[in-house]
Amino acid sequence: MNTLYNIAIQIFSILTYIASPFNPKAGQWIRGRRNWQESLGKKIRPDEKHVWIHCASLGEFEQGRPVIEAIREKMPDHKIVLTFFSPSGYEVRKNYQLADCICYLPADTPANARRFIAMLNPEFAIFVKYEFWYNYLSVLHRKGIPLYLISGIFRPGQHFFRWYGSFSRGILAKFTHFFVQNEQSVELLGSLGLKNVTLAGDTRFDRVVQIAGAAKDIPQIVKFRGEEMLFLAGSSWAEDEAIITEYINRYPGKMKWVFAPHETDRANISRLEKLIKVKTVRFSEFTDASADSRVLIIDGMGVLSSAYRYAHLAAIGGGFGRGIHNVLEAAAWDIPVLFGPNHERFREAVDLLKLGGAMTFRDQPGFESILERWTGDENLYRNAAEAAGNYVRENTGATRRIMASITPEDINTKH
Repeated sequence: MNTLYNIAIQIFSILTYIASPFNPKAGQWIRGRRNWQESLGKKIRPDEKHVWIHCASLGEFEQGRPVIEAIREKMPDHKIVLTFFSPSGYEVRKNYQLADCICYLPADTPANARRFIAMLNPEFAIFVKYEFWYNYLSVLHRKGIPLYLISGIFRPGQHFFRWYGSFSRGILAKFTHFFVQNEQSVELLGSLGLKNVTLAGDTRFDRVVQIAGAAKDIPQIVKFRGEEMLFLAGSSWAEDEAIITEYINRYPGKMKWVFAPHETDRANISRLEKLIKVKTVRFSEFTDASADSRVLIIDGMGVLSSAYRYAHLAAIGGGFGRGIHNVLEAAAWDIPVLFGPNHERFREAVDLLKLGGAMTFRDQPGFESILERWTGDENLYRNAAEAAGNYVRENTGATRRIMASITPEDINTKH
C-alpha cells in the first residue's frame, strides 16, 4: 500500500506540473516548491529550536492562528516554521509576522520527507484539523518527534472507519495526541483503540473572538447605515446574490444592504451591480453624498470581519456550492445568520440551527419568510441574536486546553 501511495503522489505532482502553464493555482503550486531545499536552508539554522506547524490552506491557518500566537508567547526561544499545501493559504499569509519561516510543504515523497525533517529537526509538529501525509508523519514518528493534531474532527464516513481503511488507520497511529472538536470524534478514535485524545474544542471560536476584539471602526458603513437596519451578505456567491437581490428589488426600502462578495475582481462586482435595481455604491467610491444609496458593495479585502459589527442580520455565502464560509465571525457579534442548504458538514452551522441562532434558505420565498419573521418579531430576533452570540462565547477555550498539554516539559519527556 505504501508503494501505491507514493506512486499516487508522483502522479499528482506530474499532472500538476502538466497543468501549471494553464492553471494559475497549479503554476503557483509548482513554482512555490521549486528549489525548496535551498530556499529553506537560507531561512533556518540547525542550531535553533524549531516548531513546525502545517496548515492545508487559509481556513486552517486561521484555525491554528491562536495556537501559533500562544506558542510564540509561551516559547519565545523557538522558531516557528509554518507550511502550507495550498497556494490560497501561502500566497495570502506568506508575510505573517509571527512565523519565522513560511513556505510550501514539499510533495509528500519519502525523499522529501526525510530531507525536510532532517533540515528542520523540529521539537514538535502540529497539523491543523486534517492533512494526513503518510511519509512526513512516518518520519516524525520514527524519529520520536511529538506530533499533534489540533481542532481535529472525524466523521463515520471517513476512510479511517471503513473496512478498507487499514492504511489510513496506520497513519493515525503515528500521532502523539489528538485535540478534537467534538465528542463524536473522541468516540470514533476510541473505536480504533486510540485513547490519546482530548476533547479540546475548536480553536476557530478563540480566533473569531480575537478578530472581534480587534475590529476596526468603519465610518463609511456607519454613515451609510444611518438609523436603519442593516443586512450584510458576507462572502457571497452568485447563487446567494441572485436570491438576496431579488428580495432587495422587491422591497427596496426594507433596510440597508451590504454585500462583501467572495470574489472582488471588477468583473464580478459589475455582474453583482447589474442584478440590483436600486441605488448602489462601491465601498472604494463611497462619499457622504452617496450615503442615501440602498446597497453598499465592498470591493476590496480586509473589511468584512470588522463590518459585521454594524449588521443586524447576516447571510453567509457558499451554501449553494461546496459549503458555507465562516458563520462564526458574524455570530460573534450577536447576529442571527442565514445560509444556503449545503451546510451539513459544518458543525457550527448545524449547532446554530438547533439553537435558533441561524436559519437556512433554498430560494427567494424561503429567504423572504425568514426575514419577515426576524424583522417582524422583536422577541424572536432577540432570542436568535443571543443564541448566536452565546454559542460563540460558550465554545471558546480550545487554545488554552491545547497549550496546557503542549509544554516544553511535556515535549522533553516525549522525545
